Amino acid sequence: MDDKLFQRIKQLTECQSVSGNEDNMRQLMAKEMAPLVDKIEYDGLGGVFGIKKSKVEDAPRIMLASHMDEVGFMVSQIMDNGLFRVVPLGGWNPYVVSAQRFTVQTKKGDFPAVSSSVPPHLLRGTTGQKSLDVSDILFDAGFESKEEAKSFGLCPGDTVVPDVETIQTANGKRIISKAWDNRYGCTLVLDVLETLKNQDLPNTLIAGANVQEEVGLRGAKVSTTKFKPDLFFAVDCSPADDIDGKKDANGRLDGGFLLRIFDPGMIMLKRMREYILETAEANEIPYQYFVSKGGTDAGAAHLANNGVPSAVIGVPGRYIHTHQTMFSVKDYEAAKAMVIKLITTLDKAAVDEIIYGK
Repeated sequence: MDDKLFQRIKQLTECQSVSGNEDNMRQLMAKEMAPLVDKIEYDGLGGVFGIKKSKVEDAPRIMLASHMDEVGFMVSQIMDNGLFRVVPLGGWNPYVVSAQRFTVQTKKGDFPAVSSSVPPHLLRGTTGQKSLDVSDILFDAGFESKEEAKSFGLCPGDTVVPDVETIQTANGKRIISKAWDNRYGCTLVLDVLETLKNQDLPNTLIAGANVQEEVGLRGAKVSTTKFKPDLFFAVDCSPADDIDGKKDANGRLDGGFLLRIFDPGMIMLKRMREYILETAEANEIPYQYFVSKGGTDAGAAHLANNGVPSAVIGVPGRYIHTHQTMFSVKDYEAAKAMVIKLITTLDKAAVDEIIYGK
């Protein structure tokens, strides 16, 4: 694995930014994109995008969008004993929340906390925990009282983020981290902009990251309204379902990038699908079809303005929306190759064919 790529992935995945509090990632993305584009622009909710202008007259506008938020929690109530309750920001399986480390972000600064669990010793002689909800799990920063917690700046509305170190697997082919959904997309945006820095494009490229995807695709609604792209490409991570070894699993590590043909929020347009498939096959880029029960920013973007043909160039990740996601560098490389081919070939004629047909 290329060390430069790993260090970029490590920096972005370890950055702590949940839905509604994306400041850390927004600042990092703006800093990294600035030398690679003509200008940086923001939407009203905080999405950040770099604009790389085309020299071609009447060039189409192509939007490449990640989302910078990760799943986490928000403080909802501080108890008299100093522990506190939370509400989830994004989807969580409650059974993976307990006994984990977190960072609490307050106006006075950050501090560590852990999520509560019940030791087996205290379950002896009982029927055990039959069901669990996030509201049942208390968070503990070591405070002795509500007053002490408040003195350190804790208040309802503060955000709580998983605290995880990003590492490589023993064979160097895969990575374990938090937040690959969707620091994958943020990594890809930066890599693509870096690769294309000195290259003239047949389109104006609008590349960056939306906010608040994990809580309802909110950022994509405002960014597509602001930037008015002709085509929209979301780059997002989806759940792998391959741990039982089935060859026909829906999302397999090392199977190539994910071509999402259907989810509850979007059906990919036929001509968009055909263009991506023809480009992938002509360039021998590995891909796998993907059908999902969840959505991406493409679901919001394709309904914006007068309608924006959209697609998702994704990668699979095992155990997403937890503290520990495992993903394949091969899949990332396939997605990067696919996006670069799309960006460098989508001229006005190709875009018009996708939108209007021959």
